[in-house]
Amino acid sequence: MTNAAETALREVPVLDIDPYAIEVLRDPYSFHEALREAGPIAFIKPHGVYAVGRHAEAKVVLSDYARFTNAAGIGLQDIRKPGDFRIPSRLLEVDPPDHTKIRTVVTRILSPLVIRKWKEGFERKAESLVDQLLEQREFDGVEDCAERFVLEAFPASVGVRLPRTETLAIGAMRFNQSGPKNALFEKAMAQAQPYLAWFEESVSRRGVLPDSLAEMLFKAEDAGDLDEGVASNVVRSFVGGGTDSTIAGISFTLHQLAKNPEQWQRVRSDPAKVKAAFEEGIRHETPFQVTYRATVAETELSGIRLDGGIKVGVFLGAANRDPRKFENADRYDVDRPALAGNHVALGSGVHACIGQMIARLESEALIGALARKVATLELTAPATYRPINQMRMLDKLPVRIQAA
Repeated sequence: MTNAAETALREVPVLDIDPYAIEVLRDPYSFHEALREAGPIAFIKPHGVYAVGRHAEAKVVLSDYARFTNAAGIGLQDIRKPGDFRIPSRLLEVDPPDHTKIRTVVTRILSPLVIRKWKEGFERKAESLVDQLLEQREFDGVEDCAERFVLEAFPASVGVRLPRTETLAIGAMRFNQSGPKNALFEKAMAQAQPYLAWFEESVSRRGVLPDSLAEMLFKAEDAGDLDEGVASNVVRSFVGGGTDSTIAGISFTLHQLAKNPEQWQRVRSDPAKVKAAFEEGIRHETPFQVTYRATVAETELSGIRLDGGIKVGVFLGAANRDPRKFENADRYDVDRPALAGNHVALGSGVHACIGQMIARLESEALIGALARKVATLELTAPATYRPINQMRMLDKLPVRIQAA
């Protein structure tokens, strides 16, 4: 780097806002706007980390693992440091070439034949669930619809039994662990304690279901394609990334379709809009609000100088409403062009969500079944949110439906 270039670099702007304050978690959009307007990257003073909220810079940080490493962990803490150390996810918290080897094996297992089998199973379960919901007419779109479907459909494909109470407790622990050790963290840790042994057994070789992704991963380990211990680690990541986030994404989609009857009718009248409804749902309200990288060494981003060894929060929810990228970014619109691949709700680059095809298949099955069978979808009371350090998630979604 030349002296002239060094001189031209700007200092990082500072934001004295805590993104993990309860009021921000409940309504993050003012913080998102402040982060985007502060500059291409900002320093979050309460936690001593960098943060990006603009779409362009989010893509760079997510994709450039040579400068922004995953090895420090995808949460707020640097898992390489004493006191914060934990075993990393072998899918999410390692960089190439180690990451490439594991991802290649998982991608090979997720063959078109396997995906087609899952799709057929998801569609049968979705049809059955929607028929039951039509008999009820009024229900909670989170617990009775999104949660119920995902926790029934996902186990058969991934191969882990997912009873509701245990699964949600482990998920709350995982996603509150990714933030600071605040009251949400302490509560989630305490509530998950009775289920930790169950979860360890569930993702072990003894606990997984036959003819599933998990069993195939253990067979790959036996064949020497994966190192010992990697299969259980990867299964753990699939469960963590594939339940709560898909439940949240489907819930957000149903929420917006219920609030916007004209959008619901667009989806009903054009089956091609079923996929778009979910993509726009997770862009508009992103389940994983933030993921972290760390600067490998001193570097720059969009003309701003950055120190080495500092965590960088990529606020995906802010990037997905960046008006520099999306016109009328705060509006839910199933006709928005070229959604898939443009938003960053499912990550970007080599660490993009490897289970995204499962989430898309599940959402397409459920929203498609609703679109075929349900004429009207409406709220009966305002939706409420469940504050979680890393995620945005609906708690209650009271809805009423009428058969087509």
